[in-house]
Amino acid sequence: MGLLPVKPGEVAAIVTSLEMRERPRPRPMPESPLRLVRWEAPSPDKYRTLFARVGSPWLWFSRLVMEEARLTAIIHDPRLEIFAVVDRQGIEVGMLELDFREAATCELSFVGLVPELTGAGHGRWLMAQALMRAWRPDVTRVWVHTCTLDHPKALGFYRASGFVPFTRAIETFADPRVTGHLPRDAAPHIPLIDPPNRR
Repeated sequence: MGLLPVKPGEVAAIVTSLEMRERPRPRPMPESPLRLVRWEAPSPDKYRTLFARVGSPWLWFSRLVMEEARLTAIIHDPRLEIFAVVDRQGIEVGMLELDFREAATCELSFVGLVPELTGAGHGRWLMAQALMRAWRPDVTRVWVHTCTLDHPKALGFYRASGFVPFTRAIETFADPRVTGHLPRDAAPHIPLIDPPNRR
């Protein structure tokens, strides 16, 4: 099969979904100076600010383009658990979102830290926290997805954490740097190709 063109002003990614069907064996909790703070029914503005801070290097856009009423309904749903990752000074440096809206299932909707913290072992701590909270007695499946726009080590990290890939898809979407939902200098490793009317 030949190459499929992507229109100027759009971005394409290969999305890989991974799952766990069994609770992992207990391991010692990795040490970290970070901690999780539960956000119950955060304001959409507060939520979007942290979402963009953590996700803009990887072109996270889904919650930025969502209508406010729909976003509010999601992040205020009691079956969704949102945590800010904070450092010793109380500065928000990451996020964790656990989605229990599907019976017997937990999706790790969003798991991420600001780029300055990558490579220091904090990701292992955050994943251990996520899995500890995801595997409730009624949960039989935990899953997560990543894509080729994510950190290059993300897929390997999820697999090393015990997740097994089960499906792949190609996603094409309007580049959030072109639509104005993210700054034009976000994710500089991903080429920005303007549509003809922006050149």
